Amino acid sequence: MKQHEAIYDARQLGTGKIMILGLQHMFAMFGATVLVPIITGLNISTTLLFAGLATLFMHFVTNNKVPVFLGSSFAFLGGYAAVKQAGTDAGMDTAQALSYACVGVACAGLLYLVLSAICKAWGSNNVMKYFPPVVTGPIIIAIGLNLAPSAINSCSTNWWIALVAIVVVIVCNIWGKGMIKIIPILLGVIASYVVAAVSGNVDFTAVKDAAWFGLPIIWKNTGLYVLTSSETDWGMVVTAIITIVPIAFATMMEHVGDISAIGGTVGRNYIKDPGLHRTLIGDGVGTIIASLFGAPANTTYGENTGVLALTKVYDPLVIKIAACYAILLSFSPKFAAVIEVMPTATIGGVSLILYGMISAIGVRNVVENKTNFQESRNVIVAALILGLAVGINFSEAGAIPIVIGDITINMTGLAVASIVGILLNAILPGKDYHFVEEPDETLASSLGKY
Repeated sequence: MKQHEAIYDARQLGTGKIMILGLQHMFAMFGATVLVPIITGLNISTTLLFAGLATLFMHFVTNNKVPVFLGSSFAFLGGYAAVKQAGTDAGMDTAQALSYACVGVACAGLLYLVLSAICKAWGSNNVMKYFPPVVTGPIIIAIGLNLAPSAINSCSTNWWIALVAIVVVIVCNIWGKGMIKIIPILLGVIASYVVAAVSGNVDFTAVKDAAWFGLPIIWKNTGLYVLTSSETDWGMVVTAIITIVPIAFATMMEHVGDISAIGGTVGRNYIKDPGLHRTLIGDGVGTIIASLFGAPANTTYGENTGVLALTKVYDPLVIKIAACYAILLSFSPKFAAVIEVMPTATIGGVSLILYGMISAIGVRNVVENKTNFQESRNVIVAALILGLAVGINFSEAGAIPIVIGDITINMTGLAVASIVGILLNAILPGKDYHFVEEPDETLASSLGKY
């Protein structure tokens, strides 16, 4: 595959320009990366720290060949919400419940390593045929649909502030040029935040009281604390694992699409060199370590792929500089406090768009891969996934309890739907999906993190 004409060795630009390019990549990922801990309740400083560390590890394991940034994944929001609710119902506080969710995410990260080993041993094509778009697409659609009500609830705290965020995101995304088009979410958050602050809807007391410097990890909020505590609720651990792990089947497909998008942008086939098995290791280990220390799952970021296309500078060095910026910011509690006091309505406004985009990208996943819905087996697979995921989630119980001895496992709609969809697709005759290793340059505009 012919490499595009562009500056690949950024060092010829000079130190000043390299640092600015790295700052631009940091801003591109920033809005979405910090939005995940804001929505879930995870720690912002911890999130920034492990986004940076995961990115540096990804570059190490891929021999510094792939210009990719790993930031917070939106795909797991439904899992975090379900486990948090299960923990709350069991009498836990939010931080404690999220620690159990982190254990589930860490186990989801282990699937990346398993898939990496299988891809290395038997080839990517033989593995990916079991996770076609007819399965992963509806799963992604269901994630967005299940989350949408929470966005409406947040918006309802102050619809005017929420509307500012929504309008700015739309305007920047549709009519924006250059960098403005790359960071519409960040600009929407800033505009809504400023309007809220000017109108007296923000309490900055926490910002005033926060220290300028502090450690970004809170031990009791980590998955490691759950696994080593004498008071661990192992029923909740199993519930978290079963709830969250199936989501990884969708995010692994997302990973393949993102790596293809980056390859299409740069003009290099990263799925073959350094290999899909290496990028999966980078993503998987980054997610495992981040979640064990209380940060969200990581994923490859489409915004940064957009910046690559905009600047034509493909050197992974600028991405690593962005990762270092994120790590430095993680050691400032005052900076985190500025984000934490953000109005609920601001979060609701951008979330309403993001959750809808999650479902829309699931639809796109099905359409772009030309899934044939004239085949009854494909209709049945998609129908059961959507019906189970949404139906169970909004049922009176909200989950299907399974009792094994003294352990009660609450199977969420998403978990049941994912398992049923994967198994049904594997059993029913007529599978026609073929995984293609060659990157598709049309994927360069994909915002695959959702």
